[in-house]
Amino acid sequence: MADDHDIALETERRRAIRALLAKPLLLPDSDEFALVRRHAEWLRTWFGTFLGYRLVVEAGFARLFKTGLGPGRGRPLERPTGPFTPRMYAYLALTTAVLLTCPEQILLSQLVADVRAAAVEAGIELGDAQRPAERRALGAALRQMIAWSALHEEQGSVAGYADDDQAEALLTVNRDIVAHLMATPPGRAATPAEFVALAADPGQGGSRHRVRRRLCEEPVLYVDDLTAADRVWLRREQRRDERVYLDYLGLQAELRTEGVALLDPDDSLTDVLFPGNGTVAQAALLTIGALVEALRPDPRTLVVGVPIPDDLLDGILVELTERHARRWAGQYVTDPALLREAVETLLISMDLVARAAPTVADSEPEDSVLATERAVDARGVRGAGHGLVLLAATARYAPTEAVR
Repeated sequence: MADDHDIALETERRRAIRALLAKPLLLPDSDEFALVRRHAEWLRTWFGTFLGYRLVVEAGFARLFKTGLGPGRGRPLERPTGPFTPRMYAYLALTTAVLLTCPEQILLSQLVADVRAAAVEAGIELGDAQRPAERRALGAALRQMIAWSALHEEQGSVAGYADDDQAEALLTVNRDIVAHLMATPPGRAATPAEFVALAADPGQGGSRHRVRRRLCEEPVLYVDDLTAADRVWLRREQRRDERVYLDYLGLQAELRTEGVALLDPDDSLTDVLFPGNGTVAQAALLTIGALVEALRPDPRTLVVGVPIPDDLLDGILVELTERHARRWAGQYVTDPALLREAVETLLISMDLVARAAPTVADSEPEDSVLATERAVDARGVRGAGHGLVLLAATARYAPTEAVR
């Protein structure tokens, strides 16, 4: 019976950890909220020790304060019609500031006026409030606040504000949630670059927390993206941590000379599934297979990235489009440039392709440590150019040959 109890305890805690990583603001309507409250003290200790994250658990919400991952590594909030724009983020920050000090109940018209007044005070130039684009941006921020339960619609709805600046609604503010939205207070930084740096600071955890956060939050971690100290820590600790990722997160670590990936057998701990459904996901998967087959490097070299000729990528996409024209969405079939842009965006987000020059190091097959050191000498090159690079993780999508 004791063994059964231990297994049940581990299962509950793993579910709670995964739920918080997937949704850092967890509300009572979540299936895992009760588990998070039940194991709150244990979870606070685990997140603080393993990842350096702070966890707050209250009766009405659980908030895991994640940190940033550094410049160029952010993931946008997503709406049904696409990602948040910079203007929407500006309105979201301004709305947060206003809701911290406004009355518990407020009319939509007053909230809009207060947000615009806060922008003037902060020196932020907004467009004409009558412009539909401005109303849509503010409306998106307000709807996000409602989704987070920071705002509740008592009477009326904010949905109509985008189309009608006279739309009215009575809103109730959940100040406890509002006060816990910002993981890094913007006032601590004087510039956007400083804010990004502060948000990604691992503190006393150093390489231990910085590397683990990258592994938990990104599809794959390449050694040529790491500092020398982080590479040393990863090589020394990756085997020990491999068991932790499996036991506590349910993730299987795939360790390679070029880097590490954590694989989720359940495909549930991600906001982007790959492989996935739909024209773009199918085109991206087929494109990767064709690129790997065409650009497979000499096995005697360690290759972190291989340049993709533009004509090769275009040719592959044209051939695939002709082959699957009847099954793929018409907008992509008739607009090759749109399909290429969508495929590139998806593959870059999954760290399968990058915009830059390759990082290549020749090595003797038996000396993998030396190979890693030589491969990462060009760290930082990826992301600096405009060409596309096929990265090492794509090898797992290589076409398999039938055994005869």
